[in-house]
Amino acid sequence: LMLSSLGYPIALHYHRSDQMARHTASEIRKKGGLCELFPCDLSDEEQASSLIKNVHKRFSNLQVLINNASLFEESRFLSSDLRLWNEHFAVNLRAPFILCSAFKAVCKKGHIINILDTHIVKNKTSQVAYLLAKKALAELTKLAAVEFAPDIRVNGIAPGFILPPKGKSNEYLQTRSQKVPLRKRGSVSNITRCVQFFLENDYVTGQLIFCDGGEHLIS
Repeated sequence: LMLSSLGYPIALHYHRSDQMARHTASEIRKKGGLCELFPCDLSDEEQASSLIKNVHKRFSNLQVLINNASLFEESRFLSSDLRLWNEHFAVNLRAPFILCSAFKAVCKKGHIINILDTHIVKNKTSQVAYLLAKKALAELTKLAAVEFAPDIRVNGIAPGFILPPKGKSNEYLQTRSQKVPLRKRGSVSNITRCVQFFLENDYVTGQLIFCDGGEHLIS
């Protein structure tokens, strides 16, 4: 919605959330924006490899890629099977790698923004598969920034307490957020303002913004 308000036509990807995607597309169109939907299972390597090509056929002036799809399930070293590891790495790391590479191949100039997690600076072993994939995505962000320069900038945003995890309430989020330095939860608009900053500042690449109220600063 924010990108559309800035004049960007939107290629909105979804997998299982088709109803929510259609609702969002409808909201964009009501406000005079352009939005097309692109279903894709990012855990499927073949489908992921085709997504950017399919978008580029519709939007030949493609300029921005935001990798914000994510899979999150609790996992530990000794109790998690390889299926869980493979699923997390397929969606949280392999798919962004494929999409970044495809974006570079078809776009002359542009900007990639990867959505990370404030916990990439920590070692929470209850989330080992998810967190290791996100840590690797943070490094991929920096590597891609070097490889794709000067034509394509690559940056990342690491959110903190913005939306409650699956199965948790807003009250849970409000209570947990009291433990971070700014003692409050963030909003989606805090994230979109980071996106807008990256898009408008053409001398920034390979950077990570921790939009987390200072949570990454404490153990």
